[in-house]
Amino acid sequence: MIDVIKNIRDLPALPVIVVELMGALDQEDSNTNALADRLSRDQALSAKTLRLANSSFYGMQSKVTTIQQAIAVLGFNSIRTLVTTAALIGEFSSNKDVTFDFQVFWRHSLASAICAKIVARHLNLNQDYAFMVGLLHDIGRLVLVTCSPEHYAKVILYRDQKDCYLLDAEQAVLGTDHTIVGSALAAHWKFPVIMQKAIANHHAPGTDDIGLLAAIAHFGDCVVHALDVCGDDQDLVLPMSASIWKKFNLGQSELAEIYHNTEIQFDEASKILLKVQE
Repeated sequence: MIDVIKNIRDLPALPVIVVELMGALDQEDSNTNALADRLSRDQALSAKTLRLANSSFYGMQSKVTTIQQAIAVLGFNSIRTLVTTAALIGEFSSNKDVTFDFQVFWRHSLASAICAKIVARHLNLNQDYAFMVGLLHDIGRLVLVTCSPEHYAKVILYRDQKDCYLLDAEQAVLGTDHTIVGSALAAHWKFPVIMQKAIANHHAPGTDDIGLLAAIAHFGDCVVHALDVCGDDQDLVLPMSASIWKKFNLGQSELAEIYHNTEIQFDEASKILLKVQE
């Protein structure tokens, strides 16, 4: 077993703007002018945020051209989610010292986030929390890869040889897994406790109110594996928790709509965030 938890402090720090935005996650009256001012100083991040705001993410009826206008139309919480997403993917997208496929990782994470957000809307739950947990549910894998790339290469080899899930390969090779490490990282980054718990439990979510965020992340994770949008030839479809399936009680037409919207929104968002050629 490798002890990665104690090495979390050695990981790259979150972008300052993400620290500020996540720290204000529960504050409804956050300073929108301060956010607009900070974004105006980062042209690349501002441009990505505006492109996302005008994409099928939100189905805007009219085009927004400034961050101030986007905040006014979509609200502070939605803009915060978009900014955080763009900043995180931009900050943690490569490492010349590892063979880990960051593109596949973020394709899965982004698609899971989109699906989680769509499901949360169907269930009348907080869409921004759902999106962020969907985006970060596998963040522990980045820790494992960064802290010990040679060990994680053995994890991937074990998965390929045994034809098993990455979670099982992590536990067999490392004696820990990305849910444990991801939750520890979320705590280190001072994310809300509800997000820490959701990241920790997205493979085994409960059905009570506390576990619903983990359940939504679990649902999005399973759907995206089934949709096969990530480009990973070794990917396996995760089994959906029967209790979660029953809890959400989604009809066939609702499921078809979730699948369709996830694919459409992911296609557009990936062109903006993942440098996919249009």
